[in-house]
Amino acid sequence: MRTRFRGIAQREGVLIQGPAGWGEFSPFAEYGAVESARWLAAAREAAHDGWPEPLRDRVPVNVTIPAVDADRAHAMTAASGCGTAKVKVAERGQDEADDLERVEAVRDAIGPGGRVRVDVNGGWDVGTAVRMIRALDRFDLEYVEQPCATLEELARVRLRVDVPVAADESIRRAEDPLKVRAAGAADIAVLKAQPLGGVRSALKVAEACGLPVVVSSAVETSVGLAAGLALAAALPELPFACGLATLSLLEGDVVADPLVPRGGEIEVRRPAVDEAALRRYEIGAAGWAGRVRDAAAHLEGEAR
Repeated sequence: MRTRFRGIAQREGVLIQGPAGWGEFSPFAEYGAVESARWLAAAREAAHDGWPEPLRDRVPVNVTIPAVDADRAHAMTAASGCGTAKVKVAERGQDEADDLERVEAVRDAIGPGGRVRVDVNGGWDVGTAVRMIRALDRFDLEYVEQPCATLEELARVRLRVDVPVAADESIRRAEDPLKVRAAGAADIAVLKAQPLGGVRSALKVAEACGLPVVVSSAVETSVGLAAGLALAAALPELPFACGLATLSLLEGDVVADPLVPRGGEIEVRRPAVDEAALRRYEIGAAGWAGRVRDAAAHLEGEAR
């Protein structure tokens, strides 16, 4: 990672090759076999089945700004070429003044015509969320993503603020992702292909929840990002820029022609894996072999 993100400095995963191409299996280290099984299902879909036909050939994207200082946040936003920025807030070890300064710098860099959203990753309680959302809305927020951890908390916050609320973890880590709408907890659904079991599974969630959708990445290589692009390209409507411009968070990639934005958009395509890059980033397989095996066993148990 170029910058520590979600508390990690190194991103690991497995690539799986099949008749349809390459798939990525990269659940975070704290995820067990049950949760990781969805990620493996997504990798298998990519490698063996491929994805639905796209309805669009380009996807608008936001730049993702980690919890960096205000000067760096300004520079990253200005250099991105994107008209929308998602800013990480509520980072452990930082205070509220840091968040306000970072979001102010991003708003200044993107200009009055740009869009700014913040991502809390469930880091606030209800009272803090209401107070901080009101304070941050001086910078004209497009929406706030996952301000609190639970559906009940999201619903309470949503009733007390004017800024739209987006649900991320409440969907991708839930036993039933559709409960978010029933709970009145969100205005927007943030969907990620890997955590939801693949493109087709995520499309079913989008249709069933009936909320406007933002497609986001799980900090993947271009192999994983291609699945996110396929999901965004297959949605009937795409009202928001998507969080798929995350390769800038990584030091390298496993393809020769990475999926990076140009003019605030990414072309919908599936770049070829580069064998030399694979060798350059190869890691020990023992731990990952066990994770794949455990996730596969869970999938097979569900199938029975």
